[in-house]
Amino acid sequence: MNTQSTLRADTNLEAFSTLVGTRYEMYNSLFSSLPFHRVEKTGVLLSLLVLHCEDGYQRQQSPQEIIQSFFAQYTNYRTEQEQHDLLFRFVQYAERQVVLFDALEEAAFRDTHDMHGAGTLNQLSIAVLHEQAQEHLARKLQEFAVRMVLTAHPTQFYPSNVLGIINDLSQALATDNTSQAHSYLRQLGKTPFFKKEKPTPYEEAVSLIWFLENVFYRASGDIISYLEAQFPGVIRPGFKLIRMGFCPGGDRDGNPFVKADTTLQVADALRVAAIRAYYADIRLLRRRLTFRGVEDLLKELEAKLYNHLFVPGYTLDLKQEDILTSLREIGRLLLEEHNSLFLKQVEALITKVELFGLFFATLDIRQDSSVHSHLFEELSQRTDLLPKDYAQLPDGEKIAALTGIADSLQDLDLFSDDELLQDTLQTVTAIRTIQERNGEEGCHRYIISHCTSALNVLEVYTLFRLNGWQAEALTVDIVPLFETITDLREAAAVMRQLYENEVYREHLQRRSNTQTIMLGFSDGTKDGGYLMANWSIYKAKEALTQVSREYDVEVIFFDGRGGPPARGGGKTQQFYASMGNNIANKEIQLTIQGQTVSSNFGSVDAARFNLEQLLHAGISNSLFNRKKPTLSPDEDQLLQELAEVSYDAYVELKNNPVFLEYLTYVSPLRYYGEANIGSRPSKRKSGKLNLDDLRAVPYVGAWSQLKQNLPGYYGVGRALEALHAKGDWPKLQQLYKHSLFFKTLLDNSEMAMKKCFFPVTAYLAEHPTYGPLWQQIYEEFERTKKYVLLLAGADTLMADKPMDELSIRLRQRIELPLITIQQYALARIRSLEEQGATPQEKQVYEKLVMRCSFGIINAERNSA
Repeated sequence: MNTQSTLRADTNLEAFSTLVGTRYEMYNSLFSSLPFHRVEKTGVLLSLLVLHCEDGYQRQQSPQEIIQSFFAQYTNYRTEQEQHDLLFRFVQYAERQVVLFDALEEAAFRDTHDMHGAGTLNQLSIAVLHEQAQEHLARKLQEFAVRMVLTAHPTQFYPSNVLGIINDLSQALATDNTSQAHSYLRQLGKTPFFKKEKPTPYEEAVSLIWFLENVFYRASGDIISYLEAQFPGVIRPGFKLIRMGFCPGGDRDGNPFVKADTTLQVADALRVAAIRAYYADIRLLRRRLTFRGVEDLLKELEAKLYNHLFVPGYTLDLKQEDILTSLREIGRLLLEEHNSLFLKQVEALITKVELFGLFFATLDIRQDSSVHSHLFEELSQRTDLLPKDYAQLPDGEKIAALTGIADSLQDLDLFSDDELLQDTLQTVTAIRTIQERNGEEGCHRYIISHCTSALNVLEVYTLFRLNGWQAEALTVDIVPLFETITDLREAAAVMRQLYENEVYREHLQRRSNTQTIMLGFSDGTKDGGYLMANWSIYKAKEALTQVSREYDVEVIFFDGRGGPPARGGGKTQQFYASMGNNIANKEIQLTIQGQTVSSNFGSVDAARFNLEQLLHAGISNSLFNRKKPTLSPDEDQLLQELAEVSYDAYVELKNNPVFLEYLTYVSPLRYYGEANIGSRPSKRKSGKLNLDDLRAVPYVGAWSQLKQNLPGYYGVGRALEALHAKGDWPKLQQLYKHSLFFKTLLDNSEMAMKKCFFPVTAYLAEHPTYGPLWQQIYEEFERTKKYVLLLAGADTLMADKPMDELSIRLRQRIELPLITIQQYALARIRSLEEQGATPQEKQVYEKLVMRCSFGIINAERNSA
């Protein structure tokens, strides 16, 4: 880090310490007047509990001992009812402390981040001008884009009404409006955080649409306007440099609550939200554009949008081009007759309408490959379209049978006795309806989960053809999703077979010879561990790029990333900046889900900053850093060895017969499905829990709440130790110094370890069944920490990211009582179960476990 960067980091850290840390302590005192029951004691006692926890864990006490001794030393509560009441008050209080901290971080964002520094578009502009790379930039911007896909994974623990309060509270804190902030804190005190019922997929969609309207709409428009002002004409007309995607209401993989009518409802909600955003902007413009000729045009456009929003039964069709035509005419009049007064505001709105159309975000459809396979097997028995022995045919003959079907399916109610299969057919019809209403971009991608073969892709292609879509008019991209380590290794061979299939190749030619491929980090980590999952995806991208170039196909990678490093999260822009020219870089596409939406994109400032980081990574990488592949053959071999050793260590661990039993025993895993945090079940299939069916979100989230974060580092230490013993440490040091990919892997692993706190589960070390496993996990944590610090030349984790480290440290102190109470409640449940207690006797402790989950996961920001 150079001197200027060091000074800036010190300034940011000082600002964070003052504007977040110190102000948190000050505003936290306002909680004394919040409308809690017996609040005069709650705040004081909670502060004492924090100190008591810190002291207790230093003395190697268990959570049970800490809670019991706290009641004995600091309260006169002796009945279970009194103690339970206080614990629930602590949870309620701490939840709101987390909200306060979130709001303070958001309010201080501009002061704690260099909005014009490294990784921003301002920095890119300086570099482009210095290198005289304007023409290169123009060429890059002819095709490059960032697509952010908001997803429905159940990791957003804040209800939508709480999100609104956080937003308002942040604004009050940013202006030091203490009176208003106090009012919002009081509002929080009366606003429930706990959802009594599971949200529907539509309700999840509405929550995420809030971010589209209030954050991405403004941030994206600002970015495009900035680039057009800095480099006029570099973005070709109509090209979308920033694209928004959307999964709630379209992702039905293992979610029985998403139906075709849900998909249509969400598409309508997206259309209405886009029109509502334009309407609000036009209302603001009317206050400025009061000129002859202009005012009437604007008034007419306002009335048209108003009718679509508020007049029931209004049927007059509205097209994106209608809005643009009116705005462009207004812009022409301002330019020619009114001295360009307020022209920039009109041009900014034109930019937004060009970006978001009448769809706002592209609704992605996703279904598991097994559903399509089952549908065609059933189809072979119910119709004459396929051979009766279709299910027994090898893949090649199945493909020939599918692509040989010439007729469409006449009876679209063929599966009226099978709700899932019937919905699969209706979904294809719904896509056509959405395209008619919202435009092709409203819904044009069908993602296949657990894609393992070319057959899986051609099944979906045939599904559209059966539904009446003509081959030459099939305006849908079919996106295979490769997830497990084995699937990632075979991905290139699968795509080669597809590229050589005449029918599919003709489809690709009609889709501009472009193929989108989704790669799943979450299930890859669950399957093969942290290092192997990330390395397998890197190698898959290399192989897929090579085979696609061989067949003259433009491949676009869509990364299914979660929030934490264990699910592909962390400092994602560094991963994209580390890609060499051996990996396709036409677009950056990634999922943004759960807490990552609110933590990284919760405000316009944060969204703009993080969007700029991604844009900068993709653009500057092409302009300035593409002289050679990122990794040399020797570096490639070194990473392969690391991944293999790490993989063996992780597989050995997960094959331990008590591995999943341990996680169920000591974490809140089994309560994820009851926490009403999302519409999706916590596992894909009913029946006994197993690792394959368990979703990555609860798997990673359970380890996070356990404060062990195993999927973010396990196996890394064993791998580094093995190469150290082999004498390859100097090579690793060189790799760490020169490979941004490798350094980012370890940086994110440091973040995962920084959020660990093993003292909370240290009582398990002596457990007759689970003690050896706990000890094995703890030893790997210490081993990984030792070698990562040795490689970084540091004494503490995240030493080179002091502001992030401070944020984590302050948050951990807020969540410490919640973690302790949760472990105490889990221990009481286990004890009661051993005594044969009734469900009613366990109920209060189960509720404590779930209530603690909300505060813990919100405090962690990217824990699931």
